[in-house]
Amino acid sequence: MDITQWCAHNTPHSHLMANTSKESWKRHKQEQEQPLIPGLPDHIAQLCLSPIQPCVLFSISHSWRRLIYSPSFPPFLSLYAILSPHNSHSHIHFHTFDPISNTWQPLPPHPPLRHHLLLRHPSFLSRSLTVQSVSAAGRLVLLAGTTHNLSPALPRPLVFHPLSKSWSFGPTLSSPRRWCALGSLGPTVYVASGIGAHFSIDVARSLQKWDLRHQSPVWENKTDLKDGRFSREAIDAVGWRDQICMVNVKGDAAKEGAVYDVAQDLWKEMPQGMLSGWRGPVAALDEQVLYVVDEAKAVLRRYVPEEDAWEDILHHHTLKGAQQIVAKRAKLCVVSASGISLLDLAASPPRIIPIPLPQGFHPVAVHVLPRMPAC
Repeated sequence: MDITQWCAHNTPHSHLMANTSKESWKRHKQEQEQPLIPGLPDHIAQLCLSPIQPCVLFSISHSWRRLIYSPSFPPFLSLYAILSPHNSHSHIHFHTFDPISNTWQPLPPHPPLRHHLLLRHPSFLSRSLTVQSVSAAGRLVLLAGTTHNLSPALPRPLVFHPLSKSWSFGPTLSSPRRWCALGSLGPTVYVASGIGAHFSIDVARSLQKWDLRHQSPVWENKTDLKDGRFSREAIDAVGWRDQICMVNVKGDAAKEGAVYDVAQDLWKEMPQGMLSGWRGPVAALDEQVLYVVDEAKAVLRRYVPEEDAWEDILHHHTLKGAQQIVAKRAKLCVVSASGISLLDLAASPPRIIPIPLPQGFHPVAVHVLPRMPAC
């Protein structure tokens, strides 16, 4: 019985509504006044409860449930998704999935954007016009998209901070772009190459970074790429072991790879084995272990740097047509033709758990960030 059926089944008769309302209010007031742990001050009780898994606290009592969503409780991780209605080519919505309550909710409204971000163009319906986003420093950063006239849609990043439930704008890009390489390493966002309103070799070769911790944020120029061949598609720049790794096209097509060494501010050739196995979306688990989903063969693989080779981990039909993966704490989240799936790598064999989407939406991108507080 789902919640809708439960409510319909338990709706009280009209002559009992007033009494029921009074009783509900009385119970609610008693629950709010009840200590978290009888005999202990709440601040001491919270220290005792903080190490316990939130899913356990959620199921025990209403007071503990309120605690895990309070600003003072260590935030658990949630899924944040950019979604698009099935019948729209130019509207995106931001939602978060709470894994504890197993529910979706929309994010607060963001500031008005100058342009709609187009996902399909009437002249190129078979081609996806990617909206590019990344997570860094506990924030969701929307950086690049395309307008109806095929120009860059965002002159500066749109940023959501989950813990304050607030939106803001980042620093203006020296050259707003689309079809760029976008990634993060620690608290820093990196954007490389891309196309502005018109093709420019300077933009196509550029690399800039933005550290989200800075009080006066600016984009800092770094060493240019050797050519402009990374401006052909919207691609991921994957942060791995103090390096940024990327290839210039998606899928099984012949491609070039590049690796940026952050400490040396230097571009290097990508190892041949890494490049040859890069046959779909790639993510780095805690920035240490690379995983790829072969989108054609529906196979998950892990990179073994000592052998410069990829080893098979799992084959599953839900991985077919994978478009994006994110990795956090022994789990991968995959966006594919099947929707959104969670892969638990700690299980043996790895488990795949489908995540039901809000009705009428399909996923554009997903990120893992701290949950929003309830108030």
